[in-house]
Amino acid sequence: MSTRAERIYTADEYLAIERASDHKSEFVNGRIYAMTGGTISHTIIAGNISGELRNRLRGGPCRAYQEGIRLKVSETGMYTYPDVVAICGPAQTEDSHRDTILNPVVIFEVLPPSTEAYDRGVKFEHYTSLLSLREYILVSQDHVRIEKFVRHGDEWVFSAINDPEGTLKIETLGCEIPLGEIYLDVQFPPVRRIRADG
Repeated sequence: MSTRAERIYTADEYLAIERASDHKSEFVNGRIYAMTGGTISHTIIAGNISGELRNRLRGGPCRAYQEGIRLKVSETGMYTYPDVVAICGPAQTEDSHRDTILNPVVIFEVLPPSTEAYDRGVKFEHYTSLLSLREYILVSQDHVRIEKFVRHGDEWVFSAINDPEGTLKIETLGCEIPLGEIYLDVQFPPVRRIRADG
């Protein structure tokens, strides 16, 4: 019994397909993966982060971009769409289409349960090879928790915040965002309580 070989694409083939498509896909190791739609909470959180950054960065050298911008990790060949990215100085793009950026300094990913392990693992491994990247920030969508990885030389230093009254400090961008603004208008799923019989 024979098995059908999985199609391996070149980056040029992926970009041609992606630019002609009405939906987004990621490109990893020669394979194309359709991206699923986000939840209401995911969309609100990404929008809140983008809006807060836009206000705080206005007039300075850094800018924030939300979801629709494609990122290429040049060192590994991965193409993906982070939830929010920040770039300081001119955006470096892959080609004259100017739809694929190369030099993010901060990346935010809002964590849906379906891709949380991927965002923490494989995707983070790809991102760490971006020489421009200084901070990788993971934002839970089901409860108040933000995890931050900051590059110090060859090491990534981890910290986490889960205080609703707390503040996210983004050193690379020289700004802070209260967690209350990041989670504004988000309705969390009810907490399931375990009954103790007896």
